[in-house]
Amino acid sequence: MCHHWVVPDESFAGKLLVSTPRLEDPNFYRTVVLMLQHDSDGTLGVVLNRPTDERVADHLPDWAGAAADPGLVHIGGPVEPAVAIGLAITTEGESTGVPGLCLVDLSAPPKPPAPKARVYSGYAGWGAGQLEMELDEGSWYVVQASPDDPFDDAAGQWAKVLRRQPGLLALVATFPEDVSLN
Repeated sequence: MCHHWVVPDESFAGKLLVSTPRLEDPNFYRTVVLMLQHDSDGTLGVVLNRPTDERVADHLPDWAGAAADPGLVHIGGPVEPAVAIGLAITTEGESTGVPGLCLVDLSAPPKPPAPKARVYSGYAGWGAGQLEMELDEGSWYVVQASPDDPFDDAAGQWAKVLRRQPGLLALVATFPEDVSLN
């Protein structure tokens, strides 16, 4: 059973942060971030669309068979890259705030039948009030997350998440990477 974190009603836990075209920080340019914690102490999430060329089998051999295709570690964010975070569509684990999507304990071998897990190295973090300041600056869109988001193809995920949004936000998906070429 997923366990829920206690967070205020205005929490973004379980939502996605999608970087706006104006956010040029290379750590977050065109990223989709699943928010795992958002409370008065700060915010924590994992970048979903930054795969590496490192295989899960090389770092967590017990999880090699349970690693979601293509079996690569993803960069979860610039904070503490030695920390491994696992996400899986399961009811066994700690809640992410997205129904059916939980954090899984990567420190122990998976118990059969193991759900397919995505493994992230590190996480994204914001101090108290920092994310709110970035939202006020227009750096992020906050949108609904789907349990499948961690398992989507990273290459087109930024545009795909924006395209599924209502209204004008869906048009942002067509924003060119280099506006000077337009």
